[in-house]
Amino acid sequence: MTDRIIITVDGPASPAAPPRRVTGQALYLDGDTAQPFAVQIEYADATQNLLIRHLGQTYEWPYADLRALRDQAGDQLIVRLANDPTQRLIIDTPDDRALIRARAKKLNRYASHVKRSKLAMWGVAAVASVALIIFVLVPIMADQLAEYLPPEGEKALGDATFEQIRTALDDTGFVGLETCDNPQGLAALGKIETRLTDAMELETPLTVHVLDHPMINAFALPGGYVVFFRGLIEEAGRPEEVAAVFAHEIGHVAARDPTRIALRSAGSIGVLGLLFGDFAGGAVVLFLAEQIIRADYTKEAEAAADTFAYTALLNADLPPSAIGTFFERLNLEGEPDAGILEHLASHPAMGDRIAAARAAEPEGAAFRPVLDDTEWAALQSICD
Repeated sequence: MTDRIIITVDGPASPAAPPRRVTGQALYLDGDTAQPFAVQIEYADATQNLLIRHLGQTYEWPYADLRALRDQAGDQLIVRLANDPTQRLIIDTPDDRALIRARAKKLNRYASHVKRSKLAMWGVAAVASVALIIFVLVPIMADQLAEYLPPEGEKALGDATFEQIRTALDDTGFVGLETCDNPQGLAALGKIETRLTDAMELETPLTVHVLDHPMINAFALPGGYVVFFRGLIEEAGRPEEVAAVFAHEIGHVAARDPTRIALRSAGSIGVLGLLFGDFAGGAVVLFLAEQIIRADYTKEAEAAADTFAYTALLNADLPPSAIGTFFERLNLEGEPDAGILEHLASHPAMGDRIAAARAAEPEGAAFRPVLDDTEWAALQSICD
């Protein structure tokens, strides 16, 4: 019983093949051990297979299943089976290489031992895993973290987010969108804030800004930020409408809704960054700014902020119906700049929310003006 490996190469020689050889030399790796075995290749004309006899067993390698490994160095030819990624045959002799290449017509075809169905299943599983992380695990973790984030951490998050939004909305991309600082206008806005918050017990002091941008919008940020766009103040028909929007955003601040949104967005960006690399720094800022400005709060969070606003407005002797009349008037005027109307109109049952604002106002109630005509003109010119 000999312990050498015999590989028999059978089949008729191609007219283009080199002269027929009787024997050749090669190295064989069985895929189980790292030890290469010296083998003798013997040629015959009976079949179209390579016959490998090793330790008393015979293995058939059809020519049609032979594949050459890619990126081979030197003059070696290393072949494997299309459906077996481990066994190898290393052929050094030029004539033997030429004969194998002449008979194995699919030698240079790519071979993968992974089935496409498995690849598809892995792809679906990967997408499902990412969706689970972004839409389930990240929101749960963000909600829990928001409850334990210390005030100084929340304020730092708000500071950073505010600057990101200013940068994202600035056409130059360097300085950041300007904040409006007309003293008379700021005094008028401060008067509205004082009127609303005198009867409140907020855990976090408010930081109020007006951004010099035509978008009709307002939003809240972590750490007590309430931010208006110039476009909203200019489009408001009376100061009570600004106060109603103000009260709604304070409701989000009190419930820490912006902190949850910011943490969710940051978590989602982190997951996407791991998947796609750096994810382009500018794109990250734009994505986060979009998420915050058009914060997609849940129906429950919106309803809670509305209820908070109704109570705050009544306590400040201001009409809760002002928020409804603001949205209705904007809608009747046509297509204003994208902003708060587009954002809030995307929420379910917007008409119900407007009706609820009217219902929250006692019938026949009279309210004190929040600003006089001079103060209102100053507020609408806050960015001049």
